Amino acid sequence: MRIQILLISPTKDAHIRALEAEYEKRLQAFAKLETLTLPASKRDERTAVQEEELKNFLPKIDTNAFLIALDERGTQLTSEDFAQCLAKIRDFGPGKIQFLIGGSHGLHPDLLAAAHQRLSFSKMTFTHEMIRVFLKEQVYRAFTILAGKKYHK
Repeated sequence: MRIQILLISPTKDAHIRALEAEYEKRLQAFAKLETLTLPASKRDERTAVQEEELKNFLPKIDTNAFLIALDERGTQLTSEDFAQCLAKIRDFGPGKIQFLIGGSHGLHPDLLAAAHQRLSFSKMTFTHEMIRVFLKEQVYRAFTILAGKKYHK
């Protein structure tokens, strides 16, 4: 299975980068993971930022991939349910998932509308840097659940 994470702005914090790298390393046994970092808008106004970031996302969207947008208004799943979701995409879907993580102003409405699924990790707000770690950890956890490993307790 191929997994691609499209996100805005590189992670500046070395500790967060280290956590991301750890889960990327762990995921190698289960899937081919690629992270594409897109430039953040320098503007301040939400609509203008989302429009500019939309233009950066669109050329990278694979129309053959299953598109999952991370959005605070998305569906909240348990880790087991998320694992089953990934299993269905792996076994019956296109074989590729693209996760979209917006910047501080969130994803453009067109990206949200184009997504096959909208996923929320919580009703709380997290930095876009932290959510990257959460996503990679949950993808790793999902694959360990599917493989019957003891990581998930």
